[in-house]
Amino acid sequence: MTINTEFLRAIRNKQYETTDDGRMLLPKQKVHIGGVFTHDVRRDGVLLGEQSDGNIVVNEGLDHILDVAFHGITATPTWYIGIFEGNYTPIATVTAATITAASTESTAYDETYRVEWVEAAAASQSITNSASKATFTMNDTKTIYGAFLISDRDKSDTAGVLAAASAFSASRSLVATDELLVTYTLSASDA
Repeated sequence: MTINTEFLRAIRNKQYETTDDGRMLLPKQKVHIGGVFTHDVRRDGVLLGEQSDGNIVVNEGLDHILDVAFHGITATPTWYIGIFEGNYTPIATVTAATITAASTESTAYDETYRVEWVEAAAASQSITNSASKATFTMNDTKTIYGAFLISDRDKSDTAGVLAAASAFSASRSLVATDELLVTYTLSASDA
């Protein structure tokens, strides 16, 4: 059995555990996969306080990662961050087709599209956009409950691949002209 088949079978058969920090543990394969959404609000030029929250790398995202790394499918060249205003906790089976409705995706920001995740090359088994935070310029008063990483750029669209999603441990209350700054870091490690 090849490594990719073993990983896919474990994920599809729900032979994994979710750790307290939101990472996925494949015990038999001894691998952790997970990420963190870090976010802050800039209001009138002042940062209000950074917060970090673990996420779930959803089944659709895990399958995509494995297919690209081990099965030779074409990698997705660009990923985007979306935000949501529903008090929703993402689950492993949520997909690009269901996240917008399940989470009540927010479109109350000036940017034309979901904001591009401009990641640097992987280093030390992590990949992140910390050098180029995704910035959402709010155009309405909203409470934001979480974020997600998706391959489709269009707001509220249900196409593409959903990689990860996170409910913030404390929602962010935003007003028009606030900037929500979002970083996503994905890591994999030997258990």
